[in-house]
Amino acid sequence: MTVNRQVLFIQGGGAGTHDEWDDELVASLGRHLGPGREVRYPRMPHEDDPSHARWGAAIRRELAALGDGATVAAHSVGGTLLLHALAERMPRRTPATVVLIAAPFVGAGGWAGDEFELPSDLGARLPQGVQVHVFHGLEDETVPPSHADLYARAIPQAQLHLLPRRDHQLNGDLREVARAIRADERGRSASASPRPRASRLRR
Repeated sequence: MTVNRQVLFIQGGGAGTHDEWDDELVASLGRHLGPGREVRYPRMPHEDDPSHARWGAAIRRELAALGDGATVAAHSVGGTLLLHALAERMPRRTPATVVLIAAPFVGAGGWAGDEFELPSDLGARLPQGVQVHVFHGLEDETVPPSHADLYARAIPQAQLHLLPRRDHQLNGDLREVARAIRADERGRSASASPRPRASRLRR
């Protein structure tokens, strides 16, 4: 069984983010993942004014265009809205790995905002078996690192990665994200490989 090596990257919000900020993250991720991957980086509608309705519909379209078992990564508010889309409606094509990068937690203990508020049973609503990684820079002055801890509580199956001396853009360096994605791919490849049949000993 071949492991799906597609990667979908959902940008963060703000004017110019797609072309002037998060493009650097996508380039870093591609470099550190290495060749042989299809990295998709769609432009979200009205990037300067993210909304659950517009971005959710766009994210669901992008998810539907992937094969089963792809990786989906998202930065900042893109991560919040990606989780909304996944929790609201189970996608037909289920991702194998979801990566949140500096995503704000909207809900109890985090930021207020009715439109973006995440469900209290967030972890249970995500597709069964999906690997979830939460990355956050400890020097993030845009979204406090405490939001990563809130995600870890809301999604018990998530792996938390707190990176020292890294800002909201992780200093433009996604090598740790690429390492986690490659590790998940190796794990899926190993589990999909047929086990050798035990040979019978002749007497």
